[in-house]
Amino acid sequence: MLALAVGLGLPIAVLSAAAGQGRIGAAAMEAMARQPDAAGPIRTGMLIALAFVESLVIYALVIFVLLQGRLPQVAEILNKIK
Repeated sequence: MLALAVGLGLPIAVLSAAAGQGRIGAAAMEAMARQPDAAGPIRTGMLIALAFVESLVIYALVIFVLLQGRLPQVAEILNKIK
């Protein structure tokens, strides 16, 4: 069960973050196109939002690395199957 959590947890976090970052970028570009004078504050807000989303991926990566050491070796799994 731990292998499933480790194997699926990081890809799900990365895909979700990629989708979120794409939406943040698209919304910021759309806002800058509508209000070119406010491009500076919009860009600042976009970068802060992207940093928050990226930090969640970094946390998922750290948890992945920590849990990876607790996984059984392949030989142990094969011996249990036999």
